[in-house]
Amino acid sequence: MENERNNSSLKAIVVVLALLLAGSLAYIFKMTTDSKTMQTELTNEKSEKAKFITELEDLKASYDAALQDNTTLSDDLEAEREKVINLIADLKKSKGDAVSMRKYRDQFNQLEKKMKTLLAENDMLKQKNQSLTTERDSTVVVLGQQKRFNDTLVVQNENLAKTVEKASKLSIMNLRTKAIKVRNSGKQIDTDKASRADQLKVCFAIAANEIAKSGDKTYYVQIIDSKNNVLGEKKIQNFGEMSLTYSFTTIVAYDNKAVDVCEFLDGKGKDFEKGAYFVNIYDQSELVSKTSFSLR
Repeated sequence: MENERNNSSLKAIVVVLALLLAGSLAYIFKMTTDSKTMQTELTNEKSEKAKFITELEDLKASYDAALQDNTTLSDDLEAEREKVINLIADLKKSKGDAVSMRKYRDQFNQLEKKMKTLLAENDMLKQKNQSLTTERDSTVVVLGQQKRFNDTLVVQNENLAKTVEKASKLSIMNLRTKAIKVRNSGKQIDTDKASRADQLKVCFAIAANEIAKSGDKTYYVQIIDSKNNVLGEKKIQNFGEMSLTYSFTTIVAYDNKAVDVCEFLDGKGKDFEKGAYFVNIYDQSELVSKTSFSLR
């Protein structure tokens, strides 16, 4: 009887141990399976992240190639390229989990769609540019043929060029300036001493021009001393946005023939300083002649 009770207890212990062993084995199996599953998921996430980065790099390379075409879409292409670069940087910093990967994949799809649209437009512009280049080359050929034809008209063109040249603006030549000492008798004597100078004499010539319009021509004479002071009347004339301070004006009755013009700026010895002087002749706002001289 005692032996039977011992055998029953032993059997119960064996059963409990067997159940514990089975539970342990099941738990170990589950942990091992979960670990393998997690490792597989991590490996897959890393693989997907690397693959995704490669796709983005390819997308960036497409933009790099398109930007070399230098079309009117360059600014748009550059802006989208920057978005791809930023997405690559964000993706490299991310953990690569499923949630973030879905978010990045959505952004990638949008960028890829935009890229296809821009590249299609870029290709269309390239084709148009090629067509325009072909048309331009054809035009160059036609112009070359026309030039060879026009070469036979050289004599007539030269005569026409001479007529057009004559119709250009009046030419101011031979501008010269000197200081004058005026004696009591009225005789004028040239001098280069500031203390002896009573006047400054400014002379210039206007060339003949058969085509130019005849009539009164007004020129503005500007004389500047070594201290950058404008001598004479110091009046100001506005020509649009330009203001001109001048010493005096001279009005010339022009009849299409060459004419020599001389004007005088009066002063006393104390009015003329030693040093360099600069003389400018203006036709309205245009400087048409200039010279310089010095007094000692």
